Amino acid sequence: MGYTDQRFDVNLSILYTELPLVERPAAAAAAGFTAVELWWPWIETPTPEQAELDALKKALDDAGTQLVGLNFYAGALPGPDRGALSVPGEESDRFRANIEVAADFAASVGCKALNALYGNRVEGADPQVQDSLALENLVLAARAADRVGAILLVETLNKPESPLYPLVSAPSAIEVIDKVNAATGLGNAKFLLDIYHLSMNGENVAEVIEAYADKTGHVQIADNPGRGAPGTGSLPLEELLDQLKKAGYDGWVGLEYKAPDATASFAWLPAEARAAG
Repeated sequence: MGYTDQRFDVNLSILYTELPLVERPAAAAAAGFTAVELWWPWIETPTPEQAELDALKKALDDAGTQLVGLNFYAGALPGPDRGALSVPGEESDRFRANIEVAADFAASVGCKALNALYGNRVEGADPQVQDSLALENLVLAARAADRVGAILLVETLNKPESPLYPLVSAPSAIEVIDKVNAATGLGNAKFLLDIYHLSMNGENVAEVIEAYADKTGHVQIADNPGRGAPGTGSLPLEELLDQLKKAGYDGWVGLEYKAPDATASFAWLPAEARAAG
């Protein structure tokens, strides 16, 4: 057990960000990884030019890297936004414009997981109206994901860093996931279990794993405090990943942590354990 029997991928929206987007897959590959994930890379637009999509696909293909997770359009992330789908008006419209674009791109590169960040509470907007809008948009996203053979992910963030984001506990995300699955009948809405965010919220991560491993579609890790690489904080990440494995989770574990030098930060993971089968 331990780190060496996990399937890791590198989040190219938080690591190697000093490089242009199309150079990051090759950097991850040079460090020994064969799988990567991304937040929506074009924060200014939900509908980038086809040439930009093609360039990213080529970069992934040329590097021999598999994209295993992609966010739908989420506004300015990193930045003040935490998603768009529950934000009435223009942002919700932008999310909807992105749904088929993101799903089609995922299909073109064989990506099987699409993450839909819920969005912040908005001053002056009724939370119930936001939640109704969110369910409508998540249903559309779940159907689009299903069309391309993918799952839809819903993520818990943490309240200290995302004070306006309403899903700041595992049960709050699971409640949304259950509503989406009930509305679509597809069963493809799953939990994105981010160990760092759960820890920042003060949740008992082992208990969350025990309760929701069967509803988990993707996992992300960073140590706490600091959101750095494993071993830089105090989280028992190796034990928690072992627990997930024992509970039946055999999916991807995204490395979504901060490091000034990404390649150097992978020292905790033996080189032979980085290429995912």
